[in-house]
Amino acid sequence: MIRVIAVWIVCFICLPKLQAQTDSVRAQYVQSFPDKFFLWPVLKKRQLSFEVDNQSDLNEKLSYKPNSSFNAGLGMYLFEVAVEFTFAVPIDERSTNTYGASDVRDLQANFLGKNWGVDLYSQKYSGFYVPNPNPGTSLSDAYIKRSDIELRNTGMNVVYAVNRNKFSLKAAYNYSERQLKSAGSFIISGTLNTFQLQADSSILTSDPTASPAFRQFRYTALSVAPGYAYSLIYKSFFLNGVVSLGPAHYWLMDTGRDGAEQYDISINTFADIRLALGYNGDRIFGGMSFITQSRNIRFDDIRFNNGNYTFKLLVGYRFREVGILKKRAKDYIPK
Repeated sequence: MIRVIAVWIVCFICLPKLQAQTDSVRAQYVQSFPDKFFLWPVLKKRQLSFEVDNQSDLNEKLSYKPNSSFNAGLGMYLFEVAVEFTFAVPIDERSTNTYGASDVRDLQANFLGKNWGVDLYSQKYSGFYVPNPNPGTSLSDAYIKRSDIELRNTGMNVVYAVNRNKFSLKAAYNYSERQLKSAGSFIISGTLNTFQLQADSSILTSDPTASPAFRQFRYTALSVAPGYAYSLIYKSFFLNGVVSLGPAHYWLMDTGRDGAEQYDISINTFADIRLALGYNGDRIFGGMSFITQSRNIRFDDIRFNNGNYTFKLLVGYRFREVGILKKRAKDYIPK
């Protein structure tokens, strides 16, 4: 009992000193802006697509993409919380006569701490197109339009950076901090999500009148992927990269060749890649980022790969906080 009390006393005395040393090291590498609020216009695009092929017949390989557009809007960092409001704009949206029409509902929320990040998302895409792999057939269009295909993707991603003293995720992806010196960190990425695909006719064929084999597919995935992140700094310019690759456990359901539902489990791969490039000054900041996640699943004689990416471009300015803007979100939480 006496030894336990002694250990607690030592920890109580040493902990403030260790915390002070940690804060001192972090101040040399990472700068925060406790007295500023930020505003920025933003242009972004998110896309959910998939590819499917038959391992026993290499001619059966199709890539499906939605005819989606960019979103534009305004972002802000207030009360130590970053939010963005965007709406669809007709940029890069292709002709519906050629590519068909897509209905996209894409909701996302991001939370970033000193050494962790969480992405929550819910996506619903309907209407896809695929290039005609057999232009010599009776199909006259250069692109096959599949308005009957619908995807639903819901889940969360978590990124944890081990080296919180010298490395900042926030500096590269929401600019609420500033990386002062080049530094990196080992990271651990984890994801939990459910994915569902359904169609009125077969997916693994360019002929929409084919028999209804493989027209429905669903999985629940749990993955943990180790990786590394690094920020290269030159004056106020930065280049950031995050790469994670690891195994994922899938609980699968699909419709087989006979149209009956079949269930299985599988261990396959998951990849998370993030890139950011920009300028992060005392007042002005801006840059672009690209985040992509892919899952490669094999079952029976089918290989299924779905990818999810986000591209974002922004320029912003930091203002000095006044009045109620000096409050923090935690100040409004009842004790």
